[in-house]
Amino acid sequence: MSKMHVKLTVNGAAVEGLAEPRTLLIHFLRESLGVTGPHVGCETSHCGACTVDMDGRSVKSCTVFVAQARGADVTTVEGLVNADGSLSVLQEMFREHHGLQCGFCTPGMITRAHGFLQENPTPTEEEVRFGMAGNLCRCTGYQNIVKAILAAAEMMNAQDTPSSTEGVGQQKVEAAE
Repeated sequence: MSKMHVKLTVNGAAVEGLAEPRTLLIHFLRESLGVTGPHVGCETSHCGACTVDMDGRSVKSCTVFVAQARGADVTTVEGLVNADGSLSVLQEMFREHHGLQCGFCTPGMITRAHGFLQENPTPTEEEVRFGMAGNLCRCTGYQNIVKAILAAAEMMNAQDTPSSTEGVGQQKVEAAE
């Protein structure tokens, strides 16, 4: 089978390469680009270890052909770190709340949690459990993963809240327009 030229953005960097159209995105990321955060787990979309963000949506990269990802903006767990290389709030909360054990599911879990918190920045425990249902962990029992996501949501929302004097004036201007 002939190879096709593939261009996409991975973790903010434009990348390109050659691949057979039937190559799965997970294999292109890991084998062609050396992006090894997403893991190959079940290869049937059941476990979520391969979860990445593609154009603002969580996808299981073991079910996406690289041909489908041409031109896409893909973010993996490596792309979630802060600009200075430190852990993001979400990653730090997984560490602090012991939301990982063996670590195999963790990259997909964190990437999905990131996408989930973009969709629902103030989730309840039940909403977290439902939103993360497509990502399996065989070690933790999920309780600490849920705690980590809820703690991250709380911290991220606190960072986004304007100070009491900034927000008041801004709201009056917006209301007048």
